[in-house]
Amino acid sequence: MNISYYDLSVWVLPVLLAITFHEAAHGFVAHRLGDNTAFQLGRVSFNPLRHIDPFGTLILPAMMLFAHSPFLFGYAKPVPVNYRNLKNPRLDMVWVALAGPVTNILLALVAGLALHALPWAPASSAQWIFDNLKNALLINAVLAVFNMMPIPPLDGGRVAVGLLPRPLALPLSRLEPYGMMILIALLILLPLVGSQFGLNLDVISAILRTLTGYVIQAVLLLTGNA
Repeated sequence: MNISYYDLSVWVLPVLLAITFHEAAHGFVAHRLGDNTAFQLGRVSFNPLRHIDPFGTLILPAMMLFAHSPFLFGYAKPVPVNYRNLKNPRLDMVWVALAGPVTNILLALVAGLALHALPWAPASSAQWIFDNLKNALLINAVLAVFNMMPIPPLDGGRVAVGLLPRPLALPLSRLEPYGMMILIALLILLPLVGSQFGLNLDVISAILRTLTGYVIQAVLLLTGNA
């Protein structure tokens, strides 16, 4: 697989901005709602080095890329939140969790709007700017959709735990230590096993790709690019 310096230059910046704003948004909303844990640890920051997880941000996506996985994913260092410090822990947990995906949607909208400024860009850099904006739109849409999967510790799992009745929320919350293993099993192992038996078990990736496509179409429509 040939990955050029140009490819890296149009992917690295959108990825770093997407995960940095996503994680900083969690910490900022938690701070506003009464928990200063992330703020005191310097995680309410636009410095990407404070949010990069060596395995989840770099190694895991690279492994999936070279394994030709049908759907790439990764994760940053989770922003620490002490929900007991929140003013209304159960409901505020929902707002803290939603902050990341909502921020990614806003970044996708910004990228879509910025496409209209391309005619004023220098001809020598217009293609590079376009590719960065296109990838920013794609990455932020993917992150928003992926993180809203209802599996803890993803944001969607925490939203579900906060909104579901307690008899359903408690068993779901207990899955959090195993969440990443469940995701790897659903997105990587299950399709691989299915391929050995001639079965297409890549159901979750197909759903995520479809939902991501809808989000991208909506962003392009809202920003006048459809």
